Amino acid sequence: MFDGFLTFRPSCEVCGLDYGSFNSGDGPAFFVMSIVGIVVVGLALWMEVTYEPPIWVHALVAGTLSIGLSLLLVRPLKGVLAALQFTNKAEQGRFR
Repeated sequence: MFDGFLTFRPSCEVCGLDYGSFNSGDGPAFFVMSIVGIVVVGLALWMEVTYEPPIWVHALVAGTLSIGLSLLLVRPLKGVLAALQFTNKAEQGRFR
């Protein structure tokens, strides 16, 4: 389905489905920010209450976790949104 990290192939190699009409826009980024934000803030609050670590530990853990989870989640979420567009036969909005 993907040609690069986040770019779609022109079409499916197996069935020939054209991926040109799929446009997830900022959807994957919104969901990644929401999910990662909840996880990182929750973990930071738990760490602070439980262990009271220095600020550099918070920065190291939050930075590493934010970057890692974002890179891990963005591609599958982009694929899911493209699959939802295909399943629901989503089209470009237009005025009648």
